[in-house]
Amino acid sequence: MADLIRSASLTHYAEVARSVGLEPLAMLRKARLPPASLDQQDLRIPVSGVRRLMEMSATESGVAEFGLRMAERGGLPNLGPVALVVREQATLGAALETLSRYIHIHNEAMRLTIEHQDDMVMLFPALRGERRRPPRQSTEWALGLVYCIVWSLFGPDWKPLEIHFAHAAPADRSYYRHFFRCDVIFDSDFDAILCAASDMEHPIPTANPTIARYVEARVEAIDQRLENWDDKVSELVRTLLPEGNCTIERVAEHFGVDRRTIHRHLRERGTTFTEILDTQRANLIERLIEDSNRPLAGIAELLGFSAQSAMARWFRARFGCSITQWRNGMRPKELPAGSPRGVVSRRRPASKPKRPMAGSRRPKKRMR
Repeated sequence: MADLIRSASLTHYAEVARSVGLEPLAMLRKARLPPASLDQQDLRIPVSGVRRLMEMSATESGVAEFGLRMAERGGLPNLGPVALVVREQATLGAALETLSRYIHIHNEAMRLTIEHQDDMVMLFPALRGERRRPPRQSTEWALGLVYCIVWSLFGPDWKPLEIHFAHAAPADRSYYRHFFRCDVIFDSDFDAILCAASDMEHPIPTANPTIARYVEARVEAIDQRLENWDDKVSELVRTLLPEGNCTIERVAEHFGVDRRTIHRHLRERGTTFTEILDTQRANLIERLIEDSNRPLAGIAELLGFSAQSAMARWFRARFGCSITQWRNGMRPKELPAGSPRGVVSRRRPASKPKRPMAGSRRPKKRMR
């Protein structure tokens, strides 16, 4: 399965892209990422797509430090629930250890290794992927992100000792010197931030141990939930439906697997793709039909039905009335048994019993 990253990582992409002459939505289409990535914070999108986006953006704009420009506008707030637990730690060292433990919740392909060497600490943001080495922009973006997190926790007086990149230097290094405010070494043996060991003891004034324990329990729960395929697929279907292109093939491509793998994982969770799709359709159609000016044919197309009539039959079976009746407020007090709103029925409604023919006898009950 492909590694995923929270769409919050692209919070400032549109701003950065426009600043270097790029059209954000056009670039997302080229990278095969959903447009909702720019508007939603918790959509999980493929890391491979984000890497393509960063590399294409740097190439088409001619801006070698595009990844760093993204990192400069990001930082701790974009990490969502991970940020909540990191910023409540007592010291910078404890905050970085916590970041190392939970960073995969934000970016499944990213790891942070911390090494102590005498009076120095080395921070290694590592990115896994299909290639032997991750692309340049992703590497600089990840290292720049960790730098910005440390700077925000320590304060404006903090400076690293050195910055190391394993790739070659760009033609113009001025942006790098401005961004990191220290020596930046290229063609190194590793990608890392070197800082003083004493920095790790720096207290975080806003830390609250009680809140830290509470938030950590919540983050652990999120970590556990993200292991469930039905939750992952539901989240993606909820995002793709409004785009009018939500198919099992599209979902499988998003996760980097084939459709049989999706079916197998969902079967293990006691559900199917059809059930998840129907549940999300039900949730979305309630909002869409509230607008009486919206054509039903357009809604049917948006929700992936073959025709308006197919949607009408599905709606009556699920909600117990027609769409027109629903819009006019004539809604059943109780939905059909087994099909509550937004919940998928696993049973077909019982068929109406046939009236026995004249002269026929009811079969006797067999004794066991």
